[in-house]
Amino acid sequence: MVGHASEKNDHDTVVDKSDTRAPSEFTVRSCLATAGAALSYFVTVGLLNAFGIFQEYYQSTLIPDHTPFQISWLGAFPTFAVFLFAPAAGILADKIGPTIPITAGSILLLIAIFMISLSKTYWQLFLAQGVLMGVGMSFVAIPASGIVPAYFKKNRALVSGISVAGSSLGGVVWPIAFDQMLHKDGISFAWSMRIGGFIMMPLLAICILTVKKPVKKPVAIPDEAATPTPSNDSTEKPAREDVKTRAEHMKVLRTPPFLLLAAGLVVALFGFFTPFFYISTYAVSLGMSPSLAFYFVSIVNGASLFGRVLPGIVADKWGRFNILVVSMATASVVAFCWTTATSVAGLVVWTIAYGFASGAILSLQIACATTLADASIASSAIGIIMGSTSLGGLFGSPIAGALLKHGYIALACWSGSLLLFGSALIAASRFVQDRSVMARV
Repeated sequence: MVGHASEKNDHDTVVDKSDTRAPSEFTVRSCLATAGAALSYFVTVGLLNAFGIFQEYYQSTLIPDHTPFQISWLGAFPTFAVFLFAPAAGILADKIGPTIPITAGSILLLIAIFMISLSKTYWQLFLAQGVLMGVGMSFVAIPASGIVPAYFKKNRALVSGISVAGSSLGGVVWPIAFDQMLHKDGISFAWSMRIGGFIMMPLLAICILTVKKPVKKPVAIPDEAATPTPSNDSTEKPAREDVKTRAEHMKVLRTPPFLLLAAGLVVALFGFFTPFFYISTYAVSLGMSPSLAFYFVSIVNGASLFGRVLPGIVADKWGRFNILVVSMATASVVAFCWTTATSVAGLVVWTIAYGFASGAILSLQIACATTLADASIASSAIGIIMGSTSLGGLFGSPIAGALLKHGYIALACWSGSLLLFGSALIAASRFVQDRSVMARV
């Protein structure tokens, strides 16, 4: 009986050990970091998405002596600066952590907002809104987006979508807020900007406090008395291996999958922003009122919020590269159909379709880049990916503006063609990794 009981107890112990499960990736610390990253995108890229209201106000009130093309650079250049300084912000965050870069970026961003409120001329606006604000935004958003993937492996695409979705929410809230202050409530431009700055202060403080690197698990150190003293050669070997490992991690950024991913995003970003910038003017060209046309920007950003989160759930299960290719190709098809929407209902449907289809592009680029790179260089990988797309953010919309003289069909073809070509390059990156069509890459 004793022997039988002993065997039973041993069996029970084995069952208990085999029932051990891996801890959940969703901890308090990881969820706070994700929320902080979402707020960082809300106050940075989300504000950039509100430039349409500034374009209209500058053109009609503040600097009416400048052409719409000149004013458009005040929106294009900060987008360029966010991408241009992304590699520096990402590498710095990998080396010293995200707190200092985000703090510095927050200070620059707030100074820029309050300087915009004092600006009266074009060159003052360009320095404050075009240069200083763009640099500050880069050092806030890039370190935050690079830290979040370090907490997640299984759900990386989902949480990347949640963090980037902050920009979509900002693209809905900021345009409506500034439109209400400038046109409905009679608040001056200077105080509208200052109110925006005061709103940003606590949000940026939350970003600084919540976006932290994961806590490294302590490594067990063997007892020196029980362990023979190693020779000098063996003592130096781990240091050399550590240096070699870091070098190997950085080599990933020069491999064909990573380079093809970057190339595909460079091409796609030239056409990606065109519908966001010109959907309102297209609505006006159809005879819709400017007050109605204004809300199409909020609609496309609202739809992209769901497009950034929901595809992430599918991507974690069926492959991040697979879903990125499908999303980009779908956005291309929708872009080609732009001018077929000629009624209010049709344009609303088209705007929702493009916002949802294109939403996954910005979120899954982070998930794909960090899938290829080690967690120790995640911010560097994201920074290099975004830095490579900076020219698309700078020249894509002005080129589209130059094509506008040929009609909106030219914009549809421009946007759709570039998105389609970009999806082909990212598909090549996917098949370089695994040639099987059914592989979850």
